[in-house]
Amino acid sequence: MKKVRITVKKTARYDDLIEEYENPIEHACGMRVGDTFTANGWEKPEGFCDSAWDTVSPFVMALSHGAEDFYDGWMKNRRSAMISCNDGFRPVSFLLETLDEEAE
Repeated sequence: MKKVRITVKKTARYDDLIEEYENPIEHACGMRVGDTFTANGWEKPEGFCDSAWDTVSPFVMALSHGAEDFYDGWMKNRRSAMISCNDGFRPVSFLLETLDEEAE
């Protein structure tokens, strides 16, 4: 299995939607642009958001097992994917890239 690097590329926050629809919460997303994580197959990296992992993990697993060229040429790098978490109030876009080193 290959390791997969996960890099936070963009974050957004929709205050109008938060104000109108979200119940107050103490801790929201702590992801910051430039944060990087390394996944070993299906194992969620330390400190990675549980909800975001639910969204990206199928792509991480596929990349770690050699999948390439998602959606017939969608990405310039065939061994990568751009995936956003499912938080409609604070979406985060992640770049997933297969690394050449093998997972331990």
